[in-house]
Order: sequence, then structure tokens, then C-alpha cells
Amino acid sequence: MGSPALSTALLTDHYELTMLQAALSDGTGDRPCTFEVFGRRLPEGRRYGVVAGTARVLDAVRDFTFSPDLLEGLRGVLDSRTLEWLARYRFGGSIEGYVEGELWFPGSPILTVTGTFAEAVVLETVVLSILNHDCAIAAAASRMAQAAGDRPIIEMGSRRTHEQAAVAASRAAYLAGFTSTSNLQAGASYGIPTSGTSAHAFTLLHDTEAGAFAAQVAALGVDTTLLVDTYDITQGIATAIEVAGPQLGAVRIDSGDLAVLAVQAREQLDSLGATSTRIVVSGDLDEYALAALKAAPVDGYGVGTSLVTGSGAPTAGLVYKLVEVEGRPVAKRSTSKVTQGGRKVAVRRHRPTGTATDEVLGVGFTPAREPNDRPLQVPMVVEGERVAGLPDLQASREHLRRALVTLPWDGLALSKGEPAIPTTVLTADREVVR
Repeated sequence: MGSPALSTALLTDHYELTMLQAALSDGTGDRPCTFEVFGRRLPEGRRYGVVAGTARVLDAVRDFTFSPDLLEGLRGVLDSRTLEWLARYRFGGSIEGYVEGELWFPGSPILTVTGTFAEAVVLETVVLSILNHDCAIAAAASRMAQAAGDRPIIEMGSRRTHEQAAVAASRAAYLAGFTSTSNLQAGASYGIPTSGTSAHAFTLLHDTEAGAFAAQVAALGVDTTLLVDTYDITQGIATAIEVAGPQLGAVRIDSGDLAVLAVQAREQLDSLGATSTRIVVSGDLDEYALAALKAAPVDGYGVGTSLVTGSGAPTAGLVYKLVEVEGRPVAKRSTSKVTQGGRKVAVRRHRPTGTATDEVLGVGFTPAREPNDRPLQVPMVVEGERVAGLPDLQASREHLRRALVTLPWDGLALSKGEPAIPTTVLTADREVVR
């Protein structure tokens, strides 16, 4: 028997349903409320965050319903009134936020959910589970894509994560600048170009390396990529060109000192007349390894483990907090976890040259517009209905490319540092800079 399809309602946390039942019981569940998704800080040393997963959140909210089977499983956990309420549940509120591909900084109101307390509070876990994962992967992927420069970079991390996370990671990586993915489900679901090469197992299957290469070329054509480091790389390259000829598409090296091996491979390929044969490298690459290979004669990369684990930051650290009840600002005051109450309106300030200078948040009002300000939030759901015309994956990919250009020159540095631009919170009577 296969695994059952995951219902987004199953992502509801027990404590959300506990709050729901109590709020329905005392009548506060119908109070109009606003929740915001934001990060108190960027992951250690990172200079910007990337918004990704918003479209998946909107899909999840649309599909967030409780089937009879799910409700039966909650019988005895929740009272009958709450079960009846969940049986009728459809989100009827509004959502606005930063589009996918936008940059975010500490305090940025990435997503704003408005509705009754009851209908908004049950969405916390599903919203955060998607955004924390996808934003983390997109931020890591963006740093890797920047380090790779103009060289193509393939997402190859499916075997290093959960099967459903693998598809989401492929999507986030493509949004952030990866060229293609080896995950066929991601290709089918999101239209992402797919690519890949053979593994060592295919070479080991055959009696000789030459036999394996010949079989691959016969099946896939001379433009294929041959994996040459199963045994000896120098001999593997010689065999690859002997079998496929100097028009071989590419060779892949998956282990060893890649910078040194790439130089040696390029010299050997050129000496064999295979001057157009590309060199693709893989094997535990991250943004730092990619940057170190910048001067090496490498034509493309395959990245897996570091990508799907966020390259050391597997979560974006986002939170979902109640900031307004019936128009009244509310805020948490716990030490080290203080929040700013009130709904935020966000704009990004720029110099006339286009360089971003500040993330400005007005609490309960729109900050006075300056000539080069850009508003950051757009309507996504209005009275339960998804807004038409939101950016698709290709548009979000382009949006991020343009946004990165606006960062100060050191904003793309891989070295640890402060956020590329500061966040300024404006209230009615004071200004707070974080």
C-alpha cells in the first residue's frame, strides 16, 4: 500500500486546535485579527533572505479542509462544537504579502493574514512549515547561484531529503537561479527543466568502463555527459573520448580536489581534440566551494546535500504572530522575543541609482512616499478568493534577479556580515531602527 496523500489540514498543530476550541467556547474566536509572518533575524551571518513558497501557501490555504475521516480521528480530542466548526471550515479572510522572489530582512512582514481569530489561528503551522522550508532553500540557492555566476547549476538533492521536501526544494532552487533539476516530479509539477547524468552504478554494471560509455552514448547520443571518476580519472577521460569521439558533450567529476582535477581534465581533453567537451563537477558543493572554483575551467555544477539542507540554515526562522485584535495593536513582551504590535505597511527605499538603502515599516499606516520607494506587499487573497494575476514561477525568478541587483555592493558577499540594508519601524510617536 502506498503512502496516503498529505492533507494540508493534517499540518494543524494540536495547540492550534486547543486555542480554537477555547476561543469558540468563550466567543473570542469571531474577533477580527491580523497575524504577520516575519523573521526576527536572518540566519547567522546571512545578509539577505529570499521569499519563496508563497504560491504553495496559497494552494495549501485553498485546500485546507477537514474531511470526515480527519474529524473522526479528532473525536474525543475536540468537543462536538469545534468538530462541527471544522467540518464547515473554509478560509474567508484576506492575505497580502511579499511576492515570491522578493528579498526580506529582519522584521519584514512577509505575509499578513487577516480574518477571525478562529479561521486564521489554525493556519499557523501549515504557513510556517512551507515558508520556513522554502525560504531557507531559496536563500541558500541564491548564494550558490551568485557564486556560480554564468555557469549552469543543477539541483541534485532529492536523495538527501524527504521525498516531498525534495520537490519543494527543487522549486525553490529554480526560483533562486538554478538552471535545472534532476527531480522529475518537480519538472512535471512546475515546468522546471530537468537534467542529469548516470551514476557509478551504471559503470560498475558493465564489464568494462568502455562498455558502459558505449552503451550510454548509443542510448543517449554523443552530447551526453559521461561520469569519468569511477576508477581512474585520467584513464576515464581517455576512454570517454576514445568511445564517443572529440564531440562528446561533457564529462563529470564527482570526487577529489575538483579545482586541480578540472585543470588537468581540461588540459587532457584539449590534447585529445575535445576542445568543446564541457566539464561538470559535483560532490558536496556549497556556495563557498563554488566560489573557490570560480577560476577553474569548470562549465557546470551539480549541487545536492548543501542545497536541500539550506547550506547550514535549514529553516528561515520565521514566526507567525498575532499583531492586531479588532484594530487594536497587540504585542508579545517576553525578554528577547519582543514583537512590535500593529499591522505593518512596508516600502523599500532606494537611491536614485537604484541601490536599496532601507526597509521602512509603518505601524498602522503607509510611510510617506519618497521618490524612489517601492511598496512591497500585494493582495493575494481577498475575502477567501485568490487574487488573479499573481506572478508565476518564471516571473518570480526574474523578480529575484532584479532585486539582487539593488543590494549594496557588499550585500552579496559570502562572508558573515550584517543585513544588507537596515529595517526602520515607524510608529505614531517614535522611530525604532533594528
